[in-house]
Formats: sequence, structure tokens, C-alpha cells
Amino acid sequence: MDSIIKKYQQKFRKVKAELSRWDELQTRLTSQFSNAASIIQRLQVIQDSGNYGILKCVKGIEAAVLGKQMESLQTILLSMNDTLEEFRGVVSSLGMIVHDSRQLAGVGSSQSTTKQLRQRIGIKPSLENCLDGLRLLEDMHEAEYLLKLSVVSALPALALKPSASADLGALQQLLVDQPNIHQEEGEFMLPAEIQWWNVP
Repeated sequence: MDSIIKKYQQKFRKVKAELSRWDELQTRLTSQFSNAASIIQRLQVIQDSGNYGILKCVKGIEAAVLGKQMESLQTILLSMNDTLEEFRGVVSSLGMIVHDSRQLAGVGSSQSTTKQLRQRIGIKPSLENCLDGLRLLEDMHEAEYLLKLSVVSALPALALKPSASADLGALQQLLVDQPNIHQEEGEFMLPAEIQWWNVP
């Protein structure tokens, strides 16, 4: 039993690495969204010929400036999609860890009874605690990934919408605020019995 618990400690170390990766991706996505929002907010100004002043005498200036901005926006949106794919990779990795952990505990087979799953050794958690904590983390991150996907998916439509600033601000705040899952927060949302996994 003690050897299985040690294997679970290894699983939680892998989870910790995934949570660190998640934080890095969150920082990147927030920056990308901010850049995209800045371009979208400029589009209305760019499309107003009254804002060009003396530059209006340059043939095709408005179309050229608008084209460059749209090109930059498209590049950022593609980068955001790549970042979202990496978020999905973290969720998939957490799912594999949960799957492997269930197999390790023999859940659903004759290898492990309910009593064995709930057995504790000293202050260490039971296998049931470990599995519940891992499932909780997977569920939290999957829900958060779907939220991010929805927010990013709304951006292209806002690029075509007049006065999109208010909507952009709300979406950006949603992306920055909760329910984003920071590494420390993910750890402390685990059952108290298994917070010991936060080891170097």
C-alpha cells in the first residue's frame, strides 16, 4: 500500500508540472488577447477617413492601413488558437493521469475493494482521496479550458461590430479574473488530506 501511495506522489508531481505550464499559458493568452483587443478597438478609427488628415492624399492609404491591421489581427488569432491547443493538451494530460491513477488503484476490478481504497497509512491520504483530488483538478481545468475557448471564439465577431469596446472589456476581464486556476489555488482546492503532495 505504501508503495502505491509513493506512486501517487509521483502522479501529483506530474500534476504540479502541468499546473505550472497552465500558468505560463494563461500569461501568454492574456497578452495575446490584449493585443487583439487593441487592434479591434483601432479598427473603427482606421475606417473613419476623417482621421487621416493630410494623409488622405496618399492613394489607397486607408485600405493599406486597414489591411495591415487585419493581417496582424489574423496572426494573433492564429497564435491564440495555438495557445488554446496547448491548454487542451494540459487537460488531456490531466485526464491521462486520472486514467492511469484509476488503473493503479485497480478501480473497477477485483484488485481493489472499497475498504482498500479508503485505507490510510498515518497522515498519508487514502487512494480514494488521491483519485478524488485528481478528478477534481481535471474537471476544473476542463471547464476553464472551455470558458477560454468561448471567450476567444467571440473575438472575430467583435472585429466586425461597431463600438465593440464594452464587450471586449468584459471578455478581457473574464479572461483575467476568476475562475482562472492559478497553481497555488489548484493545489489548495484539493482535499486537505492530500495537500502534502506540494513537494519540490
